Amino acid sequence: MIIISACLAGEKCRYCGDGFDYPALRKLVEDGKAVPVCPEVLGGLPVPRDPNEIVGGDGFDVLDGRARVLTDKGADKTAAFLQGAAEVLAVARKTGARMAILKERSPSCGSTVIYDGTFSGRRVPGCGCTAALLIREGVRVCSEENYQGKDKSRAKQPGSQNI
Repeated sequence: MIIISACLAGEKCRYCGDGFDYPALRKLVEDGKAVPVCPEVLGGLPVPRDPNEIVGGDGFDVLDGRARVLTDKGADKTAAFLQGAAEVLAVARKTGARMAILKERSPSCGSTVIYDGTFSGRRVPGCGCTAALLIREGVRVCSEENYQGKDKSRAKQPGSQNI
């Protein structure tokens, strides 16, 4: 079984209220080979919601209490992101998922790149909270951009495994 960011399978759960359509990923869900999840919704955040970014590090830093997830208005949503990550991990354990295809650049799901916490659009190497937790727990994590094994930067992530 595979975990997939629900927005990649067309669910309208992104912060702005839309989703994406990746036919190959949607087909995995339709064929029962993948389970769609949205960590932010599972963590109790609404759709739509204010944009969020990790401030002070990446998802590993959030898990370790060294960084926070804030909205563009300064509201601290760290607890919701941690709850969502824990919920996704519970789904992975329940379904036996050993791989996750997550939305790149998301503060939850980014696997190699996230935004820098300034809401300026600047990207930095790192992963989101859910990606970090799954990696720590031994789940292989990739993005919609590299799920066919094209990712060469994964060795930089503590606990990551090449796909």
